[in-house]
Amino acid sequence: MSEQVLQVRGLVKDYGERRVLDGVDVAVGEHEIVVLIGASGSGKSTLLRCVNLLEEIDDGQILLDGQDVSDPRVDPDLARRRMGVVFQSYNLFPHLSVLDNVTLAPRVVHGLGRAEAEERGRALLARVGLADRAGSYPDRLSGGQQQRVAIVRALAYEPRLLLLDEITSALDPELVGEVLALVRELAEQGTTILMATHEMGFARQVADRVCFLDGGVLVESGPPERVLVDPEHDRTWQFLRRVIQAGRL
Repeated sequence: MSEQVLQVRGLVKDYGERRVLDGVDVAVGEHEIVVLIGASGSGKSTLLRCVNLLEEIDDGQILLDGQDVSDPRVDPDLARRRMGVVFQSYNLFPHLSVLDNVTLAPRVVHGLGRAEAEERGRALLARVGLADRAGSYPDRLSGGQQQRVAIVRALAYEPRLLLLDEITSALDPELVGEVLALVRELAEQGTTILMATHEMGFARQVADRVCFLDGGVLVESGPPERVLVDPEHDRTWQFLRRVIQAGRL
């Protein structure tokens, strides 16, 4: 078994009287791609926000490389520096160029010199086919290009774990493929990823494990060929039938 980069144990998250995550256990090994699936409101995004310590948890533990980063005594900013995160919206700074967006965190948060940060940033932009857009501003890019820049920004400081939250949901259908192709390339290169997606075909092709969440409960987890083709639980079957009817599998 590969070294476990992330371990989520018995995670509970409440919003007032509503329980959004109910005792969730998830582990991500080094170089693994673990994909979260489930209907809207199932808890996928909340789980990712809890892992990134953007949400305070009510019970359970979040361990990153064996360290309990959910311990109140741990500085969450230090823990977040070891994780890259990309959300549905690109969240690029509109007043900064593409290169400045990519190099801001390595320089300001991680103390990297400008020359080194820019060299690394340009190399990453070239890797995703955007070398010629380094000096452009976000509003001059397509949605797919902006999302690729957001992913590059998350990779710029070499995170231990990459968190991706429905990164294609805000894109036009013709732009989805280029972003998923980048994630597929990252997976092939050994990036450790925990991602939520509604792209079932992509999950089946790329994931090492698929986790189905329903009503804040982890219903089942396993290889994609089992969970997406021959699931053990009726709740998973019901979800997949809806996905098939919607033409997403």
